[in-house]
Amino acid sequence: MINDESNLQGELNNTYSGKKSKLIKFIFWLLMPVIFWFIILFILVGVPYLENRPFIFEKTISAIQENENNSKFGKELEAGIAQAQKKMDRLTPGGAYLIVNTSDNTFSLYRNKALIRDGLCSTGSYIKLEAEDNKNWIFQTPKGVFSIQGKITSPVWRKPDWAFVEEGLPIPGSNSSSRFEYGVLGDYALSLGKGYLIHGTLYKRFLGQPVTHGCIRMNDDDLKTVYQSLPIGAKVFIY
Repeated sequence: MINDESNLQGELNNTYSGKKSKLIKFIFWLLMPVIFWFIILFILVGVPYLENRPFIFEKTISAIQENENNSKFGKELEAGIAQAQKKMDRLTPGGAYLIVNTSDNTFSLYRNKALIRDGLCSTGSYIKLEAEDNKNWIFQTPKGVFSIQGKITSPVWRKPDWAFVEEGLPIPGSNSSSRFEYGVLGDYALSLGKGYLIHGTLYKRFLGQPVTHGCIRMNDDDLKTVYQSLPIGAKVFIY
């Protein structure tokens, strides 16, 4: 009886072991494709990644440093702009002043840094005129910072030598009556020195164009406002 039980137990154990072995083999063959593709994926992706890890790390560090540099540059730029703004504020007059743009032939009139009027004007033509005695003139509006040196109502134009050369006429004496012309400069004129004026014009259709002999021309209403706004000594910025 004991032997029969022992034989039965042995058979059960053998059966269990056989089934366990078959289950293990089944699981193994079931997982083989997964393991195979995992190995392929590792070779294709994992190995290059591991090889490039130092490069990726260096690139990350470089990006962080670049962001820090950009941030530093941005702060320096903001500080520079703020400093330039303070400097410009110190140089900007507190009262009335005029800005003339000779490229666009426009003007802007300010008072206490607020724009009160702007519009078209005319500036130098940059034409060169030559006389027979080797004299020559270039009709350009000077650039820089100027100040109003005088103010005149009903100005009279004293024609310089080039005006006669331009018309093909002989140059008269310095006090000849032919040198004086009335009503061609408008109702007002503001002197910038060295013969340069801000004045009116008979040729308003040419405003906005570079057609003058160096003076700054304006229409009647703009000239009146500029004349009334700018005191003697007021700054005029021409660029």
